[in-house]
Amino acid sequence: MAGSNGSDRGRLAVSPVARALFIVLGSIFIGVGVLGIFLPLLPHTIFFLLAAACYSRGSERAHTWLISNRLFGRYLRNYSEHRGATPGTKLVTIVMLWVGLAISAWLIAPAALWVYAILVAVGLGVTAYVLRLRTL
Repeated sequence: MAGSNGSDRGRLAVSPVARALFIVLGSIFIGVGVLGIFLPLLPHTIFFLLAAACYSRGSERAHTWLISNRLFGRYLRNYSEHRGATPGTKLVTIVMLWVGLAISAWLIAPAALWVYAILVAVGLGVTAYVLRLRTL
């Protein structure tokens, strides 16, 4: 992830317009990420990672704020610096994923079988990805 580890630090965009654009995009990604915390099936971590990438190109101050945030900074650092997660984070992620998928399936019932198949496929894919992350 660009800007997530020490090797990409200080690689701010040269143009002030580009820096402003990265800051705006990062802020939008933060907003969508916060929504993803509360809405089933809307991922949040990927939006926080995208925000970190944007902030690393737009503003060192914003990037530092994000990765040192007391609520989710540790998770972003674990993922971006170590490509891993703690056992507790993995467990919560997988449980919340399947709870969100179950709620979504219940809310759209009755639906075509292919809709349920997509929900299960997404769940299996994300579960496999999370389990393959390095355990910290």
